Amino acid sequence: MRADFVSTSIAAAAVALAGAVVCAALLAVLLKTGWAWRLATDVPNDRSLHVSPTPRVGGWGTVPVAVLAIVLLAPSLWLVAVAAVCLAAISQIDDRRGLPARVRFAAHLLAVVAIVVVYPAAVPWWALAIVAFLMLWLVNLYNFMDGADGLAGGMMLFGFGGYAFGALFAPTPSIELAWVSAAVAGAAAGFLVFNFHPARIFLGDAGSIPAGFLAGALGYWGWRETVWPLWFPAMVFAPFIGDASVTLLRRLLRGEKFWLAHREHYYQRMVRCGFGHAGTALIWYAVMLSGVVIALVALNCPAGVQWALVVIWMGTLLLIGTGIDVRWRRFAAGNTSWNHGG
Repeated sequence: MRADFVSTSIAAAAVALAGAVVCAALLAVLLKTGWAWRLATDVPNDRSLHVSPTPRVGGWGTVPVAVLAIVLLAPSLWLVAVAAVCLAAISQIDDRRGLPARVRFAAHLLAVVAIVVVYPAAVPWWALAIVAFLMLWLVNLYNFMDGADGLAGGMMLFGFGGYAFGALFAPTPSIELAWVSAAVAGAAAGFLVFNFHPARIFLGDAGSIPAGFLAGALGYWGWRETVWPLWFPAMVFAPFIGDASVTLLRRLLRGEKFWLAHREHYYQRMVRCGFGHAGTALIWYAVMLSGVVIALVALNCPAGVQWALVVIWMGTLLLIGTGIDVRWRRFAAGNTSWNHGG
């Protein structure tokens, strides 16, 4: 038993390394040939955190790795691969030319509905509808959170790495799920070679939308196959979920158009009030890693302990968010005073 576990873990590590190499090689070719700028370029505006035009082609490295891993190592997840490719294609059009929000949302909804219909879980229809809604939110929030160097790539690395370890260490392990998750985590590492500050490539919608979809679809698959409870994927991606959800709620309460670009996320405020891109990313990495470790520990604990750890971690994230709010208010007040004095 132990020998099988060790060999499987080594295989997952090899898959992750291969994913990193393939993703990095694809992106390096795009940069070297100049195709990266022709496919899609992000031009800074007054809501951007960067100052130079940057290619938005990260998905051209991460998505092929994920799809190839599914085709070769987890063919039972074929529909996940098909949906990811379709979302990447539609999102590439959006990156290149722009698409109406209703068209993008329709594509996201169709992909999520296809997964829950073709791979239904043994729960009441209303529970499945709630899970589908949560998956749809995860697809979109990943796009909202792709706005600082190294951030979304780091969430991919730690989040899907957490999935890989969870699928191996769970009471009911899933080798297929572990391998696919390891491949995506590896692809994220390859992407971060070019995305950590100062970023030479951004993830773009063609990368962030499929990443959010894969986070939801693989999380759902693990829950459906009783690999992990439903709280596990939510806890693994909790930093992203918490930031995007709180920010969305605040904007809705103010009557703002939440789909428009802005700079009000916690990570954006951290960058703007002195932490910088690299500092913000490293702090978030520490938070992400902590959440993943706690989730993995909780996975093999009794149900009561599991939920206690979930609540404690949610409370911790709330305190972190409150601390960022306090620092932001002081920073904003200081800038206002300086501007008035000038």
